[in-house]
Amino acid sequence: MKKFVLLTAVIAMLTSCGSNDKGELVGVKGKKWHPEKPYGMELIPGGAFIMGKGDDDLAGVQDAPAKTATVRAFYMDATEITNSEYREFVNWVRDSIIRMKLAILADEVGKVPDDGGIGEFAFKDADTANMSVYEKYMFENYTGLGPTGYEGRKINRDVDLIFDTSEYPDEYYTEVMDTMYLPLEDSYNGQRTWDVEKFKFQYSYMDIQEAARNRGIKRRDAIVREEIKVYPDTAVWIRDFAYSYNEPMHNDYFWHDAYSDYPVVGVTWKQAKAFCEWRTIKKNSYQKSRKGAAMVNTFRLPSEAEWEYAARGGLQAATYPWGGPYTKSDRGCFMANFKPVRGDYAADQALYTVEAKSYEPNDYNLYNMAGNVAEWVNASYDQSSYEFTSTINPSVNDNNNQRKIVRGGSWKDVAYFLQVSSRDYEYADSARSYIGFRTVQDYMGTQVTGKNK
Repeated sequence: MKKFVLLTAVIAMLTSCGSNDKGELVGVKGKKWHPEKPYGMELIPGGAFIMGKGDDDLAGVQDAPAKTATVRAFYMDATEITNSEYREFVNWVRDSIIRMKLAILADEVGKVPDDGGIGEFAFKDADTANMSVYEKYMFENYTGLGPTGYEGRKINRDVDLIFDTSEYPDEYYTEVMDTMYLPLEDSYNGQRTWDVEKFKFQYSYMDIQEAARNRGIKRRDAIVREEIKVYPDTAVWIRDFAYSYNEPMHNDYFWHDAYSDYPVVGVTWKQAKAFCEWRTIKKNSYQKSRKGAAMVNTFRLPSEAEWEYAARGGLQAATYPWGGPYTKSDRGCFMANFKPVRGDYAADQALYTVEAKSYEPNDYNLYNMAGNVAEWVNASYDQSSYEFTSTINPSVNDNNNQRKIVRGGSWKDVAYFLQVSSRDYEYADSARSYIGFRTVQDYMGTQVTGKNK
């Protein structure tokens, strides 16, 4: 009996060792959470609003009947995504492809770091002696899987790429770089041009909607893999306007520093979605490097309800982001970049687009929620969707419906399309000189109208 009592006491002492909960249910100890506002974004507090046309639908479209909707809090870009920001995405994709090609060739020819040539760009796992136990395990068990046999290999981003042809380190490096340019017969004036058809971004995501609807589906069958060409279609400036001289915009708008802070255009809905995925990867890669830092929520396109709620800036039944019903201020100045007079695009002091941070922001500090460029949202166009969507976080995005919503109107639109309740659409694989986008990110926790700090 004494032995049993002693054993019980020892077990009790061991089970309580290192714990001060006195046997109470106190929950798993976690880290203190401090929300971090993403750079360049504004917090949009959750709340309810009247979504749709508050007044008569003068155009007679009848696709936005008024209804009360409630959305949760989220962050939204203060401006449209700019050329400079989108170029960062394009350059990251280009450089990643180049680094992968260099690493593969270095692996094939047996070149390793410190050889002064292509070996400097070898896979980071080429040196197995300095691997951690986990890295070595993953290398030995998963290397060689996938269609190319190089999936899972880590490319080396620590060494700067060399773009000056006079400084190429060896013939192997030259060979790889040559594959990234258009053939000589496609060049003119002695200038080699990037083959932008090779700038493809690969990513995967889980179709949560499909997984939720089909309870018996295997996880792997709910994972969607995409490969998207990321370079914007600069030819839209020519294609969108027949019998019009817009070659300077075609030649300079996307890449020239003069337009760095202007909104990117010529991107499809699918390219905008790919940008969101890349932005998430970029941020979370940094979070991983901070040892213990929490991963961030996915960046994404806003739903149609989120876009309209944010555009209204807290104003109920307003016609425009600044209120309305007029497009001019009390000083006679136009409040946005659009086409105010037939054929007179410059009446508002802008011929095409303007810098993303132009005109006065709305009460949520968001710029150009009307005019400048129309914006892709994560929604499919259905004329009757307002009648069947939920009243909490309304969202309709049908993968089989390629007509995707664009909101806000643009520099070439009349005032009707600038109204916060007006709906328009374009096909998901189409690019236009007047359509751009901005991104959002879910807010963790509860933040409602009137409590925004």
